[in-house]
Amino acid sequence: MTNILVTGGAGYIGSHACKALKQAGYTPVTYDNLVTGWEDAVKFGPFERGDLSDRARLDEVFAKYKPAAVMHFAALSQVGEAMSEPGRYWRNNVCGSLTLIEAACAAGCLNFVFSSTCATYGEHDNVVLDENTPQEPLNAYGASKRAVENILRDFGAAYGLNAVIFRYFNVAGADPEAEVGEHHRPETHLIPVMLEAIDGKRPALTIYGTDYDTPDGTCIRDYVHVCDLVDAHVLGLKWLEEGKESRVFNLGTGSGFSVREVIDASRAVTNREVPYSEGPRRGGDATKLVSGSVRAEKELGWSPDRSKMDQMIADAWRWHQTGHYEK
Repeated sequence: MTNILVTGGAGYIGSHACKALKQAGYTPVTYDNLVTGWEDAVKFGPFERGDLSDRARLDEVFAKYKPAAVMHFAALSQVGEAMSEPGRYWRNNVCGSLTLIEAACAAGCLNFVFSSTCATYGEHDNVVLDENTPQEPLNAYGASKRAVENILRDFGAAYGLNAVIFRYFNVAGADPEAEVGEHHRPETHLIPVMLEAIDGKRPALTIYGTDYDTPDGTCIRDYVHVCDLVDAHVLGLKWLEEGKESRVFNLGTGSGFSVREVIDASRAVTNREVPYSEGPRRGGDATKLVSGSVRAEKELGWSPDRSKMDQMIADAWRWHQTGHYEK
């Protein structure tokens, strides 16, 4: 079977990608330092512990498995932290990715699928973002991802590296079979935080900002089911295997949900009240971010069929009730 190196394969999206790769006939090789990932999430192929900054370790792993491609998820991704600790984001996300890209090229592994973000666009309110929207990131997270995109383009020109870049916003839901799911340390994503509040594992959900220029005053975001998302990554891998050119794809539903709408949907799905409080806005948060996916649908044949809010919450709730990776 064809080996695919999956950085961050012990994390939320990476572990789902490993399952999708396994189901598609590949062998996913997880490379993760377990700073935010979970070894218990590595269920679908070999595990190699290591840091992106460790070139010797990367060279060793490339030599051992001779992967046909890299699927790169490993990154720091918290907007609030990126605002207060920008150096950490530039060092980890950019320098680490550069080391990985150099190691891949040195090993002759020239197919690269990169997990970027629509946060590279910054704030473009009341428009559906597409791949040609100007990139004006508001924080070091979005800026660091944009920088890696630029590195990939430069290495494509210099060494023939072929890359598929995916830009997407909020990922939600979990594996319908509850083998893997979303579990961060600490948890900051809206839906799992909300489910923890519903389940009494935290006092309440905090709504950050209720005075945005939206119908109910709370931020609006596009949500994509994690299984739809990783299906796109497998399609991106096949795109590269077919010898097609480097390409950027947005992944979204073209519509968004406000924080209050997500709370209402969670109440309906779980049949429980959602305890919440209201707090001030967070720095770096845009009002409304919605991404289109016309290019991905047309060129990759991708469709976000599972990305309905009630389905995402139902799958996340099923996973939440398993107890995660907690011992």
